[in-house]
Amino acid sequence: MRVEIWSDIACPWCYVGKARFEKALEAFPHRDQVEVVHRSFELDPGRAKGDTQPVITMLTKKYGMSAAQAQAGEENLGAQAAAEGLAYRTEGRDHGNTFDMHRLLHFAKEQGRQDELIQGLYKANFAEERSVFSEGDERLVELAAAAGLDADDARKVLADPDAYADDVRGDEREAAELGANGVPFFVLDRKYGVSGAQPAEVFQQALTQAWGERSPLRLIDQGDADACGPDGCAVPQN
Repeated sequence: MRVEIWSDIACPWCYVGKARFEKALEAFPHRDQVEVVHRSFELDPGRAKGDTQPVITMLTKKYGMSAAQAQAGEENLGAQAAAEGLAYRTEGRDHGNTFDMHRLLHFAKEQGRQDELIQGLYKANFAEERSVFSEGDERLVELAAAAGLDADDARKVLADPDAYADDVRGDEREAAELGANGVPFFVLDRKYGVSGAQPAEVFQQALTQAWGERSPLRLIDQGDADACGPDGCAVPQN
């Protein structure tokens, strides 16, 4: 069974939702037969690369809330993260464009290191003092290397603005086609969708239901026919 997760590194509920989903997956009896794929979704696609600002400032401008309200929201998110065993800095974080991170995640997927990289990016953005936005490409290269990727190859990806750009845009088009207008958005076997950072119990129910309703292969038997197998190919005898 395949589970696709549309998310953004700048999304705190994606950070929390991933932990809740993984808690459900860990308890799922068939977890070894579940493939998890991370898909791209930018919360702020119009923001230019290098345009960074404090999270509190971004929240007040985007949602029209006061600085006190924005800070209270961060404190609440910190408590939600802590309940899942996650570190979360409620002050001093910044916000910026995540397009290059998504391009790197597609590169990491090809190398079989996608989950390691997205977890490293989440931790760096939400729990560590150093910014993933204002330190330039070398900060992302460092995180890619920590996730098990070749640093020089990651640097080449970041230096080429077209590398994996179509993959990111393709994911975002697919999200729109599926009706996802926010993240995290979980899609199970292209049959069920779960929106938001739901409790682990909801993910457990969704996994169980999707697994139980998988359609077994229905064989259309037209009689014996020539075929090849581990022991070789059937050769007609005269």
